[in-house]
Amino acid sequence: MKVQNRACVRRLSLRALAASRTRNLVAVLAIALTAVLFTSLFTIALSINEGFQQATFRQVGGYAHGGFKYITEEQAELFSSDPLVKAHGLRRFLGMAEGGAFTKDHVEVSWADENEADWMFLAPTTGRLPAEGTDEAAADTRVLELLGVEPELGAQFTLPINVDGKLTEETFTLCGWWEKDEATFASHVLLPESRVDAILDELGVTPPGADGMTGCRNLDVMFSSSLNIEKNLRDILANYGYQCDTPGENYIGIGVNWAYTGAQLSMKLDAFTLLALAGALGLILLTGYLIIYNVFQISVAGDIRFYGLLKAIGTTPRQLRRVIRIQALALSAAGIPVGLLLGWLLGGALVPVITARLNGVAPVVSANPALFAGAALFALVTVLISCRRPGRMAGRVSPVEAVRYTEGRAPKPGARRRAKAVSLPAMALANLGRSRGKTALTMLSLALAVVLFWATTAFAGSFDMDKYTSYFTATDFILASAAHFQTGSEIFNPDQALPEEAIEAVNAAGGVAGSARVYGRTSLVQEFVTDDYYRSLHGRWYTEEQLDAMLRSKGRNEAGRVEDTAQLYGMEPFALDQLKVLEGDLSKLNDPEANCIAAVYSEDDYGDLVTDSHWVKLGDTVTLRYVEKLEYVDTNTGVAYSDLTEVPAGADLVERAVEYRDVDYTVTALVAVPNALDYGYFGADEFVMGAETFLRDTGTDNVMYYAFNAGEGAVDGLEAFLQNYTENVDPTLDYESKATFAAEFESIRQMFLLLGGALSFIVALVGVLNFFNAIVTGISSRRRELAMLEAVGMTARQLRAMLALEGLGYTLGAAALALALVALAGPALGAAVERIVWFFTFRSTLWPVAALGAAFAVLGAAIPLAVSRTASRRSVVDRLRQE
Repeated sequence: MKVQNRACVRRLSLRALAASRTRNLVAVLAIALTAVLFTSLFTIALSINEGFQQATFRQVGGYAHGGFKYITEEQAELFSSDPLVKAHGLRRFLGMAEGGAFTKDHVEVSWADENEADWMFLAPTTGRLPAEGTDEAAADTRVLELLGVEPELGAQFTLPINVDGKLTEETFTLCGWWEKDEATFASHVLLPESRVDAILDELGVTPPGADGMTGCRNLDVMFSSSLNIEKNLRDILANYGYQCDTPGENYIGIGVNWAYTGAQLSMKLDAFTLLALAGALGLILLTGYLIIYNVFQISVAGDIRFYGLLKAIGTTPRQLRRVIRIQALALSAAGIPVGLLLGWLLGGALVPVITARLNGVAPVVSANPALFAGAALFALVTVLISCRRPGRMAGRVSPVEAVRYTEGRAPKPGARRRAKAVSLPAMALANLGRSRGKTALTMLSLALAVVLFWATTAFAGSFDMDKYTSYFTATDFILASAAHFQTGSEIFNPDQALPEEAIEAVNAAGGVAGSARVYGRTSLVQEFVTDDYYRSLHGRWYTEEQLDAMLRSKGRNEAGRVEDTAQLYGMEPFALDQLKVLEGDLSKLNDPEANCIAAVYSEDDYGDLVTDSHWVKLGDTVTLRYVEKLEYVDTNTGVAYSDLTEVPAGADLVERAVEYRDVDYTVTALVAVPNALDYGYFGADEFVMGAETFLRDTGTDNVMYYAFNAGEGAVDGLEAFLQNYTENVDPTLDYESKATFAAEFESIRQMFLLLGGALSFIVALVGVLNFFNAIVTGISSRRRELAMLEAVGMTARQLRAMLALEGLGYTLGAAALALALVALAGPALGAAVERIVWFFTFRSTLWPVAALGAAFAVLGAAIPLAVSRTASRRSVVDRLRQE
């Protein structure tokens, strides 16, 4: 028989709840604090994510989901009509602005439709996009500043443009402009598509030109969401018979906007990432669970007689569980909204502080509804999970047991009691053992804060500045041509050589402690390799058919090895000292009579050797050919041409060295060249020579870099000198400084400390509140017992000392637990992070455990003393009369 008693149970729940206002306040505070934890973390995470995306959109030059590179008009129409595409934009690249004013700036000249201009942040804020059939152009303020043109509609300006290697000067009428975003690498000039076609016709350039991209279309697209961007692009290609993996006739390149977190996550969602995400979510849930569970468990223990009486009059265990669940939902309705608001305000206050220390992250405070929904859901689920076990506890208790209930476990039947010496520490320890579950959870919540604080400080201290700065720069300063520092710059050539007067000026400025020139190759040098190695080296860019044709066109030496371009460095001793020696010895490179070289191997971001990045081994003899004159042979007619300008159009050519010198070298070392000292591009095997050997054998003296360290106290002076020299004396030069990258590193470290410290503070607050609740409810539930102890002769001072020892037992136990967790998990966790973060070298430290443990110990003694003083204000007789 079913009885309609839901309303009765609900009314009973709410009235029982109203009878315990103090306990309700603690529960609401616990739930609110849990919601604060979730909301603040979600606010910080989503805000940093949105800020990162916004800033990265500008760095990559747009917020389209992805795109198809260098396609025809027909292909653009085909792909844009695919059902997966919700919106599309088109752009055609014409060329780069060139000339003295643009030496340090990357300025692209192109046409873009309205969607593309908007997605690339190129929509004019004053004026409009250029109209078709006119000489109009729109540009950013940086371009106008470099040209010396005042931003006025109708202003005329002349722009030198390199179109597929051909320089032209074109005059335009300004029709619109926008502010140059400092976060954006490139500047832009937008033309009408009709003007792009006209310039291509004038110069005789047919898309895609010799560079493979001039005049071609780039189609950017938007999908319904940022998840699975790469998969969607690949699916569209496959729908029309194209692919993006292997160069060939049906190959089309794609681009995924890596600014979108969803795109990165879908590409990197492996088992480890899933485990890390699950671990992070589990840690957050555990933190909230620890406090809320303890609150409900202690609450049920305090009301156990009430639940026993309810069972005596016929209430079922299921109804009792429902009573507790209704109370939990009512308390959640009061605590969660407050926690959401306070958590969002806390997170919003922390976001600007954190993003200020993050390079390239905009200070955006997220107000995404999903943030509040997710935090509320997490908090509610945590509450419901936390009240399940206390609900089962209330449902299992019998009326007789409930009347006799005291905190702790009942002794086992027949168990013999042994006489023990009575002391305050022994009594405190026995009290801790009464409810071992509550004691363990309280210790765990405190230990969690200690471990998190340790992880924050230890990991922040393990970020290795030497690893970080050495990845970007090898010495305190590096001076070079501004064009060579530019991303996407052309290969090193004599026009990019560093003038000797600039080096002399640096030395005359004073404060240089060690320096070296790094010479770059500007003439043709060849090595000889096997066919298999040639295929492995160039197979990433060409199909098998193309490789077969290339091998047929290549010359060979007497041993049958195929010729290939070699890249050379010439380094003075100080620069050689900056190389990482993998095998062998570099000392012989400084002796030009020894004819020794070092082979350059590659390393990944973690410093691990890429073993197949070179074919040369230590002790090998390498023959390098210095080509002084080439001829070009038409394979169809056999006619040789000494000048490319004489070759008929459409001829199938083979290069042949007709004047050259072959020199043999002994490989005495295998090395890795720091990124800051390399060419900035790859595609050929590299070798390092001593400076004298390089000058003698190549016959060239073009300095690619001048690298130097500053003496003690001279860093700031040299920084100021270089800034002035590269801005005012010779603007065609630029420099890199180790101090810049050191500041970036410190910003990352401080951000990690701040974020981890904020999380540690919230978790510590949860632990302290849990501890406070355990002490308060423990003293409250034992008020008659404590009064009885006083009645039989225990002094108030002894009672407070016993309670203080109980509190110390919690906190010292938490410190011991945290120390054990750190000792057991710390090294493994550090090793795991080392595999993920390339500039991390694990260094453990125990001072965070000691510092936070000492702070908790003070609270462990102070809180019980304060609570006991409050409880002892009533007389012993009054406390004995209380039920």
